[in-house]
Amino acid sequence: MFEYQSIEKPIEDISLKEKGSKFIGFAYPVISEEEVKSCLNHLREIHPKATHHCYAYRLGLSGENYRANDDGEPSGSAGLPIYNQLLAHQLTNILVVVIRYYGGTKLGVSGLVKTYKESAKLTLESANIITKELESELKLSFKFSQQNVIFSLLNKNGAQILDFDAQQICHITARVKTAQKENISNQLSEMLLEYAFIDL
Repeated sequence: MFEYQSIEKPIEDISLKEKGSKFIGFAYPVISEEEVKSCLNHLREIHPKATHHCYAYRLGLSGENYRANDDGEPSGSAGLPIYNQLLAHQLTNILVVVIRYYGGTKLGVSGLVKTYKESAKLTLESANIITKELESELKLSFKFSQQNVIFSLLNKNGAQILDFDAQQICHITARVKTAQKENISNQLSEMLLEYAFIDL
């Protein structure tokens, strides 16, 4: 099982108004907590005057790494309704943020739950949900004279080259489908090469 469902590309600025408050939804495909932080920092720069930046994310094949954050709203009234939408849509490797500009009228906990849920739902409904294949990062060192063999092996397995340093001893970083990992490992072992995989 090397597949999961996520969104194809970022979705931004999905607006919803409720009793004067403005809620703006954002969704990002992410594969690490670093990416989550980077998206949240980006939104705080764009919306510094927003009252709340509430969010939820799921990471990992079965969403085992997750978090829901109310950012100052009453406990369980914002992050959890957003998170529940990720579960309802069966999505992982995703971050959904709902930014609120307070409009002067309190919505109460049940009103907040309903509105944050609705905002997350609208945002996800604007996204194109796709099935993605799990990927791993491969770091590899080899002699310059072996580069043709290495490149043809990586090409054959549909690898995406992220970084290549051509020296006497070359270093390469590539992204490969996790399903191909064993196949690539076997061939690299036969060449007696040192390498390392990092699961993304």
